[in-house]
Amino acid sequence: MHVFALTRELIDIPSVTPDEAEVGKYLFAYLDRLCADYQGCVEKTEVEPNRWNVFASFGEPHVTLSTHMDTVPPFIPSREDDEFIWGRGACDTKGIIASMLVAAERLLAEGVRNIGLLFVVGEERNSAGAYHAAANPRGSKYIINGEPTSNQLALGSKGALRYEVVGRGKMAHSAYPELGVSAIEKLLDALDAIRKVELPVDPVLGPSTMNIGTIHGGRAPNVIPDEARAEIFIRLVSDSGPTREALEKAVGDLAELNFVLEIPALRLTAVEGLPTTVVAYTTDIPAFGGKWGQPLLLGPGTIHVAHTLDERVPKKELLEAVDLYQKIIRQLLAQ
Repeated sequence: MHVFALTRELIDIPSVTPDEAEVGKYLFAYLDRLCADYQGCVEKTEVEPNRWNVFASFGEPHVTLSTHMDTVPPFIPSREDDEFIWGRGACDTKGIIASMLVAAERLLAEGVRNIGLLFVVGEERNSAGAYHAAANPRGSKYIINGEPTSNQLALGSKGALRYEVVGRGKMAHSAYPELGVSAIEKLLDALDAIRKVELPVDPVLGPSTMNIGTIHGGRAPNVIPDEARAEIFIRLVSDSGPTREALEKAVGDLAELNFVLEIPALRLTAVEGLPTTVVAYTTDIPAFGGKWGQPLLLGPGTIHVAHTLDERVPKKELLEAVDLYQKIIRQLLAQ
């Protein structure tokens, strides 16, 4: 199937986390046909009920193409014009899946073997599929992870550090604020202190950044709030230790600082002859833990339109990605 048509078929199968079952069935059937034609093996590995990773191998999978099959909400059906294919997952990562499938099929038709394809669930939420795959490696020496990099090989990606900040107070009638303690005011003071923390800068990955993603709290306009909470997300560029210490010192007794998640920043490998970039987002690569081999990061599309209502992927980049995946696989197998 042409990469454009395949991209649209995949987009039109909703797969918002954690509802990846239908796209998983589609990919299993597609790979099953490839395996029948080229003497491969395909398997579904259950991660959670009605959620599974899909893996196909042709010979020993020394090089594995991999990306995630889930998307963020909301579902947006596909459409296209002369330049782009639009819809949810167009660049993150249905177009990438299509490019990988077409690249693999072309290599197989030419007699190339010792490749694998791994599609996982849950990257957009907690990398559940990648963690599960890390516990079930298949001997891969290299894993080419697909994320939108505008077809440039990423030299590194920022990590992630998440906290929940909780303000505690005492409820009271708002006409008598002296009888209560405002959890919202305590939370705001804590967030103000957090915003003043100086974050690290790395010469390759650039500056560490912070986002206050959510704020919740209060009972009613005429009630002194007894609880309030916020979620913060920091993009790491170096060891998290100094940042964690600075945050704890800044918050002090103003609020509770509850650790949620850490994903380390990554330095990745270049391939001779390919343009390079650095990305600020996190990927499944840390969750694989090196169990699927040395990681590379590459894919069509830009992260700037991923997770938006205008998500799209350039048709030109889809075609380029098919060629790039073939080129990288040949080069890695030759090594």
